[in-house]
Amino acid sequence: MRYASLFWEYIKNYAKTRLTYRADFWVEVLSDLLFQGMNLIFILIVFQHTPSLGGWSEAEVVFVYGFFMIPYGVFSTFFSIWNFSERYIVKGEMDRVLTRPAHSLYQVLLENVDPPSLIGSFVGAIIMVLCWAQLDLPFQLLDLLMLMLLVLGAVLIYAGLYTALSAISFYSDAPTGIVPLMYNIQNYGRYPVNIYNKMIRFVLTWLLPFAFVGVIPASYFLEKKADDLSQLALLTPVMGIIVFSLGLWLWNHGVKRYRGAGS
Repeated sequence: MRYASLFWEYIKNYAKTRLTYRADFWVEVLSDLLFQGMNLIFILIVFQHTPSLGGWSEAEVVFVYGFFMIPYGVFSTFFSIWNFSERYIVKGEMDRVLTRPAHSLYQVLLENVDPPSLIGSFVGAIIMVLCWAQLDLPFQLLDLLMLMLLVLGAVLIYAGLYTALSAISFYSDAPTGIVPLMYNIQNYGRYPVNIYNKMIRFVLTWLLPFAFVGVIPASYFLEKKADDLSQLALLTPVMGIIVFSLGLWLWNHGVKRYRGAGS
């Protein structure tokens, strides 16, 4: 209950700040929508030159992209810690965080909460619904429950990987170059993994499991049998728990090594 009340207080403070600068809020929403729209347009342009991509139709790939947007929007809302190294390590704000009784990662996440990013999740859901109808996929109540479970697993994968990247700041003075690289790699997860060679497919599935944030869980609803993707989809929550646990362990271990901004 204490952590729930902290969450509510941080959200209220965020709302007060945004009400003061309302234009900034809507500009952020618009820019996020434009960015996601450009990615969608790129997919549509690709299918102007080919009828299928690795055996996947245009509607199926767009469906995967719609799913990809849902966990990414949730992740960007509650795990927006792109600038952790500069703000909390270089500028020393981590010292302030560690003087409080709540868990350090929880505080950092709430201080950087970004609700406008959640708009992307709603857009992704709309895209999925439209493609669902276009592909004439059967719908059952179980599908809705599975969607929530798979989205949760994908969010945990995002959270674990980027928590681990942020935790590198406790061990290294210059980890910022890794985050843009990881951001670019994650985008491969919104395309069918069978279009890549075996090495890239292995990396995206088992080392940096971004295939589990898009194409693999989405294949559960598409019932894609290629490479048993629909069966791998059921591993998404398990993979999420494993990756997030590793990221949290690395964070907690890094906090123990942290000696303050002046050390």
